[in-house]
This record gives sequence, C-alpha cells and structure tokens, in this order.
Amino acid sequence: MKDLIAFDLDGTLAESKERIDTHMADLLAELLEHLNVAIISGGDWPQFDSQVVSQLPPRAKLTRLFMLPTTGTKLYRYRSGWTPIYADVFSPEDRARIVTAFDKALKHLGLSEFQIWGEQIEDRGTQITFSGLGQQAPLADKARWDPDFAKRRALQQELRAALPDLSINIGGSTSIDVTRQGIDKAYGMRRLAEHSGIPLSRMLFFGDAIYPGGNDDPVRSAGIDAIAVRDVAETKTALAALLACMGSR
Repeated sequence: MKDLIAFDLDGTLAESKERIDTHMADLLAELLEHLNVAIISGGDWPQFDSQVVSQLPPRAKLTRLFMLPTTGTKLYRYRSGWTPIYADVFSPEDRARIVTAFDKALKHLGLSEFQIWGEQIEDRGTQITFSGLGQQAPLADKARWDPDFAKRRALQQELRAALPDLSINIGGSTSIDVTRQGIDKAYGMRRLAEHSGIPLSRMLFFGDAIYPGGNDDPVRSAGIDAIAVRDVAETKTALAALLACMGSR
C-alpha cells in the first residue's frame, strides 16, 4: 500500500472550477483516515480553498492534507490554520514577456475573438494561466470550446517558440499553464517528497490529463505510479475500490 495518494483537481475531483460534491468530500475524508493526501493543480490557493477545503466534513484530518496550487510551485499545510510553506514566484520582467507572448499568439491564431467570461490571462504569482473563455465561463461553453485540444495545441506550439526557456502545458478543459522551465506537476511532486519525507515510490497519482502534452503527464513520465481517469465519476469509483481494499467499506 502507498503512503500518499495525490490528485489533480479539475476534471479529477471536481468539474472545472466547481466545488467537490458531498460524495467526493466524504471519500476524501475517509481516505485521510488511512493515508496522506495531496492535491496538485494549476489553480491558485483561493480556488483550492473554495473547491475543496470549504467542502470537507469536520472529521477530515487536515494535518494529513498537502495542497499544491499553481502546478506545485506553492505548498500549503494545515497548522491550526492553512499556512503557505513555499512559493516560487515569477519576476516582473518574466510576467511582462509572458503576457506579451500570449497577446501575440492569440491574435495570430484568432483566439481573441471569442466571448470571454471573467479574466482570460491570470497572474497567479508562480504561474500564468490562460483560460480560453475566461475564468468564469459556463461549463457547457467550456466543453464545446476545444474538445479535441486543437486550439490549445496550436497555442502551446506558438508559446513554446516564443518562450523557449519556460514550461507551457495544457491543463483543465480550456486552459494553458506557463511556469518556469522544469516546473510541472512532477516538480511539484518532487518538492512534496522533499518536504514530507515520503519517497515518490510510495505515492500514487490520479489525473484526467495523463496524455502527451497534458499537465498531468509529467507525473507519469517521472516514474510515479499514476492512474488515468476520464472524469470525476471514474475517480469516485476508483476511490471506493481503493477504500474497500483498505477494509473501509
């Protein structure tokens, strides 16, 4: 049995930008009775707080929960309150050139002509995240915007040419995450191993973007045991089976 189970957030534990439901919250609380749990995603801390922390039942053992926002470039732990442990932030110069590269690529590809709900390019300190239809776009519109990844793969290719020293990965249902070179979810998992003392071989990862170019795939490529799930429902099924093996159900 592993010592820590790690999860992607959007598309794995919850629908994009939505809160985890009661069933998922109960499954996570039950898992925390047995093991350490980590959640790593491109979203920033407020998203983690709203989507996960606020929904967990009082019995959840928060001291066993590791929260890694912005693709693991930040780490939060519960110490009588949620406390930031580290954050690897961009310089102002890097932020400016990333935004400029996005503006040029979006205009060239015609991706700046869609209706936008909320912020399209979000500065999360340690990560710049592009959301095709904006951070607050309706789920139905998100699902229709780029189901075959063609728009984001074209944007990813242009950004990689313009920003060769940075890491550009597809994430979520409409997003692209930009971090420093070498910073991806595998980096976050390695930082987690250093902080927790739990070796990567004792970790298991669940994600819905474990495919070439997906922002969960670096975890698998790093040799960490990983389980690809199609959606939230499949994660619930896998978690229920895992808990049954532990004698919880």
